[in-house]
Amino acid sequence: MPTPASPWRGLILATQFLTRLPTPAVHDFQPADLSRSAHGFPLVGLLVGGVVLGAGWAGARLDPWLGALSGLLAWVWVTGGLHIDGLADLFDGLGAAHRDPARLLAVMRDPHVGGMGALAMILQLLAKLVLLMLAVREGLWLVLLLTPAWARLGTLVWASVLPPLDPGLGERFGWSIRPAAIALWGLALMGASFLYAPALLLAPLVIAGWAWFLKRKVGGMSGDMLGAGTEVSESVLLLAACGVALA
Repeated sequence: MPTPASPWRGLILATQFLTRLPTPAVHDFQPADLSRSAHGFPLVGLLVGGVVLGAGWAGARLDPWLGALSGLLAWVWVTGGLHIDGLADLFDGLGAAHRDPARLLAVMRDPHVGGMGALAMILQLLAKLVLLMLAVREGLWLVLLLTPAWARLGTLVWASVLPPLDPGLGERFGWSIRPAAIALWGLALMGASFLYAPALLLAPLVIAGWAWFLKRKVGGMSGDMLGAGTEVSESVLLLAACGVALA
């Protein structure tokens, strides 16, 4: 099969990197391609949201808790657990680093999951299950669609404003990310949120808050920290939306 032409090449690469969705093969891959593909991350987030929405809606025809479980399983499947793995690595590192950045990165590179990482994963999955149940019960379908897109826009922001802590994927993301692309995606998601999910207008503050946290705690970012921020942002935005709906 011939190599897909731009811009589809970038979108296909972004989909391959962030999800387990089937895509055409991309040949002649270069490391810089991943950076250029990052502009499609929010669009891939909409695809992830669509999968979660569909699974949650189908399960909710029988019961909200079944809808929540279906949505959560779909969320984990479609992402391959990519971001929650980053969350576990970050919390393992924070638990063992004792304010030593070199120690933090060494622990995060360890392929084994420690106690803090396992606890972070368990709490995150439980939080998403409960929040998904509330979102399904309240009919917050567009929140489910837009939340993953906002979180993946956050990865572009964090990779742009924070220095890389290692020469891994986190650094490569920052090579070619254009501020104009971030601004355009931000305006699009702000408009959609204003019309259909006002609670998600909190998203820019959540994104800025994670950038502040990483800067203060570790002084920069890595690929795992981008993934952890995706998970944290998704949960905070779901919590905000559910809180507004229940108020």
